[in-house]
Amino acid sequence: MNDQVLSKEQIAERVAKDIPRGAFVNLGIGQPTKVSNYLGADSDIVLHTENGMLGMGAEAHGDDIDPDLINAGKIPVTELPGAAYFHHADSFAMMRGGHLDTCVLGAYQVSANGDLANWHTGEPDAIPAVGGAMDLAIGAKETLVMMSLQTKDGRCKLVGECTYPVTGVGCVSRIYTERAVFVIEKDGVAVRDLFGTTMTELESIVGVPLRDATSERVA
Repeated sequence: MNDQVLSKEQIAERVAKDIPRGAFVNLGIGQPTKVSNYLGADSDIVLHTENGMLGMGAEAHGDDIDPDLINAGKIPVTELPGAAYFHHADSFAMMRGGHLDTCVLGAYQVSANGDLANWHTGEPDAIPAVGGAMDLAIGAKETLVMMSLQTKDGRCKLVGECTYPVTGVGCVSRIYTERAVFVIEKDGVAVRDLFGTTMTELESIVGVPLRDATSERVA
């Protein structure tokens, strides 16, 4: 167990370590975009963007910024050798056709059985923004979530049942947070890694039963 909870950058690095070599991956808007900065040049991982690009690299800074080269979150990015560009409709065909191995999405809530809610809080003044989240969550072979474990007012985002509008049913396999990595299993939620937190502390935060799998290091 790490002595401190992880920063957003450290969570992104942790997610990057679990993405298989050679995978085709989409990184959702928000925190997940940071994952691109921690994929090694020799990983053979191909990043897909919703707005029509294969072969995206890390975020662009300084002189590397090209205003015409952005990801779906409008963040300037770099391109890798062999990068390709295509129509938005072709991009969605890739997403819906099951051609992506992994997608990494943010979330407002994830349920204990892997339901994802990440496009609308249901609040009257909230602005819904589903984008391609539904297509990604269901179309990708594996959906990972990168999020903070709690809201700003202390409510846990890992819940027994989603109370926000659901993006995808039973689609999430792992959740990466600043305190722990959770694995969604058929019979419940397992804790794979802990960061600056004990199981007892985690159980006091999370309102669903947890299985301690920190010694198993499931691949």
